[in-house]
Amino acid sequence: MNRHKSFALLALAALLMPGTIFGQKAVPAADALAKIKDEGMNRSQAMATIRYLTDVIGPRLTNSPGQRRANRWTKEQLEKWGLKNAIIDPWGEFGRGWELKNFSATVTAGEQTTAFRAYPKAWSPSTNGAVTSDVFYIDATDEAGLEKYKGKLKGAIVLTSPERGINDIFKPYATRNTDEALAVLENAKPAGAPQPQPTPTEAQRAAQQFNQRKARFYFEEGAAVLIDSGFGTDAGTIRVMGANLPPTEPGAQPVSGMRIYSKNAPATIPQLVAEVEQYNRLVRLIKQGVPVKMTVDLQVQFFDDDLQGYNTIAEIPGTDLKDEVVMVGAHLDSWHAGTGATDNGAGVTVVMEAMRIIQASGLKPRRTIRIGLWTGEEQGLLGARGYVAKNYGTIGDGSDAAAFAAFGGGPRPPINRKPAHDKFAAYYNLDNGTGQIRGIYLQGHEQLRSTFKDWLGNFKDWNATTVTINNTGGTDHQAFDAVGLPGFQFIQDPIEYFTRSWHTTQDVSERILEEDLKRSAVIMATFAYNSAISDEKLPRKTSGGGAYASLLSGFDIRSAMDEIEFRNSGLGFAICGHEIDGREIPVGFPSIMAVEHSRHTAAE
Repeated sequence: MNRHKSFALLALAALLMPGTIFGQKAVPAADALAKIKDEGMNRSQAMATIRYLTDVIGPRLTNSPGQRRANRWTKEQLEKWGLKNAIIDPWGEFGRGWELKNFSATVTAGEQTTAFRAYPKAWSPSTNGAVTSDVFYIDATDEAGLEKYKGKLKGAIVLTSPERGINDIFKPYATRNTDEALAVLENAKPAGAPQPQPTPTEAQRAAQQFNQRKARFYFEEGAAVLIDSGFGTDAGTIRVMGANLPPTEPGAQPVSGMRIYSKNAPATIPQLVAEVEQYNRLVRLIKQGVPVKMTVDLQVQFFDDDLQGYNTIAEIPGTDLKDEVVMVGAHLDSWHAGTGATDNGAGVTVVMEAMRIIQASGLKPRRTIRIGLWTGEEQGLLGARGYVAKNYGTIGDGSDAAAFAAFGGGPRPPINRKPAHDKFAAYYNLDNGTGQIRGIYLQGHEQLRSTFKDWLGNFKDWNATTVTINNTGGTDHQAFDAVGLPGFQFIQDPIEYFTRSWHTTQDVSERILEEDLKRSAVIMATFAYNSAISDEKLPRKTSGGGAYASLLSGFDIRSAMDEIEFRNSGLGFAICGHEIDGREIPVGFPSIMAVEHSRHTAAE
């Protein structure tokens, strides 16, 4: 018996057995799940979708021409598949678009000239022609050490970070979740009292302050180009994100809402990230007294004609409960060094394919099923947050003060709900790479455990049955959760995510696994459809929603680390779904990342 036929029989048997959804009799058609799997596994369009999105459209930095093309193409494609009410929906002001036009770099050390492998940071300015200059490595550890470079850096190319160690490659880049790891998630306990964030030591604080002083020194001295080695990747891979604004003076507060992409952002210095192996060699050469020169030619274009950010929205209208909405979503934007395949072309493909599957299968959901393809996620969940605020509600008045109170800076303000809030049924998100869905994070909704276990029971042969009380932070479901709506992220195998492809030059379609995409789309479609046909909406949490620093338009994580209110709030840091100690936030990382309450603990 083939796998398709066996699934159909299992699904039919399951549907004929007594069962409940939210306390009421399940009402799906007997063959619905079999139809979903048949369409998704035997007539998948997943690879065609992601290949066009990544190979043809390419990188999709928020408000770049690539992102605008992606908005148009996804809208048109969803319409071709029969979805209705497709729009490119403005969510609020973002800022300037940016696009790389040309870049080259060569290095001369002694009598040898070679290409230098690096990549420009997003929103970095041009060099205004080729710049040829001496390369400096600033090894100062105090103000006296900086003094010897005073007057020498005007027009210079500066290496801004120390030589960084690399790892021997003994472990595979990609892994599957083990049964043991999934069991830990399954048996996690609800969170107890929040634990305070680690307090930086005086030495850590002093080192951080001096690093800021060095950064200001480069600007004061008129350096022409700044180069660092990124963080957390090697073996020829370059991790690249956004450029940094000029550092503020000690004690100065950043301008609220000011980002590198803001139209009125102050001028900064052209900035590159180098391949760590090449970077380390230059540091060593300079330490040995070998003269090093470099030529850098960087040409970019900024786009100021439309500062609005836009999401792509489309839907399958419901029948008798059409005013109620189930949503699936993923972020459409990406960083710019690769083509945005694993982050997050994979998620976009899965949710688009899930909608196509439901439409092509001829299924008639009772509730409207809507897709949201968000932009500005990499800069702070901006597109999803804007959509939620416009349609469903805000924390208090939506101000920075209200948002800060939401994550521990004061009394939590009430959620200001809009009428559509009561009509919202569920949101399902995907944003952790190409790895197959293996289960779902309950986000604290313990009352949904049995329902989600029942739905995942149809995928035992894919080992996709884990349900955990835990939350995962740093992605778009938190925009919904923050205002009390049921928003969920799926557990995925950690394949090509937070490894060499995450935000790097290696984030390309070759890293995509077709079978994983197909299975994930089937599971996504099943959750969306089941949520759309039940007699009742998913219940709401009794406690408040999640909290994240990205709610604050002018929030500076590094400054907040020194604030007693923040250190004692029991909040943790997460970057795109992965926790990180606040003290380990890499130099050069945009001060825009999620902050969440301390995670639920594993059962002992």
